[in-house]
Amino acid sequence: MPLQFFLIIAAALFCIGIYGLVTSRNAVRVLMSIELLLNAVNMNLIAFSNYLDRQAINGQVFSVFVITVAAAEAAVGLAIILSIYRNRDTVDMEQFNLLKW
Repeated sequence: MPLQFFLIIAAALFCIGIYGLVTSRNAVRVLMSIELLLNAVNMNLIAFSNYLDRQAINGQVFSVFVITVAAAEAAVGLAIILSIYRNRDTVDMEQFNLLKW
């Protein structure tokens, strides 16, 4: 398969993630949109690594690091959302005004 195929799919995933990040008011959807963005980046890393040098696995190694950072981000994000839900009884992003007086 050509490189352009993977780049188009990754661009579509990235656009869906940006759209979900901008339009969503639910905090869980925001975290899922961030995961879509990171998966699009992983697709680009692996596609370029495979296209440029099939013997080296640099893109795969970087994508493993991105996956570990995404897992840590999801764990911390869900813990924060769970804590806010216990205090506010909602996960609506418009009502997260914890720093306002």
